[in-house]
Amino acid sequence: MTKTKQLDRKVSTKRKGKSLDKAKGRNGWLFIAPFLIGFVLIYLPMIVESLQFSFGKIHYESTGYQLEMVGWANYRYALFEHTTFVQTLWGSIGELLFNVPAIVIFSLFVAVLLNQKMRGRAIFRAIFFIPVIVSTGIIEYIETQDQLADAMGQIATGGNGTSAAGGGAQEDSNAFISVMDVARYFQGMAIGRELVEYVVGIANSVYDIVNKSGVQIMIFLAGLQSVSPAIYESCQMDGATTWEIFWKITFPMISPMILVNAVYTVIDSFTSKENEMMNLINSVYSGEADGQVQSTAMAWMYFLVIILILLLVAAIMGGYVFYQKRDT
Repeated sequence: MTKTKQLDRKVSTKRKGKSLDKAKGRNGWLFIAPFLIGFVLIYLPMIVESLQFSFGKIHYESTGYQLEMVGWANYRYALFEHTTFVQTLWGSIGELLFNVPAIVIFSLFVAVLLNQKMRGRAIFRAIFFIPVIVSTGIIEYIETQDQLADAMGQIATGGNGTSAAGGGAQEDSNAFISVMDVARYFQGMAIGRELVEYVVGIANSVYDIVNKSGVQIMIFLAGLQSVSPAIYESCQMDGATTWEIFWKITFPMISPMILVNAVYTVIDSFTSKENEMMNLINSVYSGEADGQVQSTAMAWMYFLVIILILLLVAAIMGGYVFYQKRDT
């Protein structure tokens, strides 16, 4: 009888666990139902129409317009006839390779500091999140008209237009540091000039990096606070150093947040108003007579490039992400 009762308890526990998972699944679907309904009824028809426009040519008439299918003509125009599309696309990808590591590393560093016990911790967190609020809506427009913001932008881009990271360029008085300064500091350490230029670019773009790191810092803070303090206490009792605790405990536990922030930063960089590719697509849309369909084809190619980069980032980082298993 005792064994039978134990088996009945195990079966009932499994059933309760499965029913709880089903309830959570239903709640999840209910939570995203408004988005799914809006996507199917509003966004999906717009996406299909946009795809049709990318393969067509518009003829305006007195009663409206007619869409003539021209196949891949708009895509061939963007790739082989437009003078700056491919060059601007490669420039956007290069800017992405520069921004994503810098923003993710800076966000993680600041989040680790803000997670420490100190006075005024909430105030410092609010300060780092302020740029996220400032960069939205009417406040962003006011900031672009502000002379102080313009001056900071000149500092971030190297002052008078001379790239601080450009090889052979003279030192710029408005830049924080120059290639020559860093090269002189690393002299004798056998560090390549490319790495020196990257460090200089990060230092001179610190304003933009801080301005784009608010959301990432909050995500990292949420991940750091989800780690159980008991794990840290046990490591300290075993004699582990702070450096060892970070790489053996903290870094693996927040690795899912690193992947999330990398994906978020990629999307944010590609859809930013400062992105040259977005500005090019908008200029083509409002420029020539066939600009609407040609810009639509450019936007779809740009979208496919973003998807491929996101898949590449997920594939590279997915093998290093640690997911903690929890018993249900």
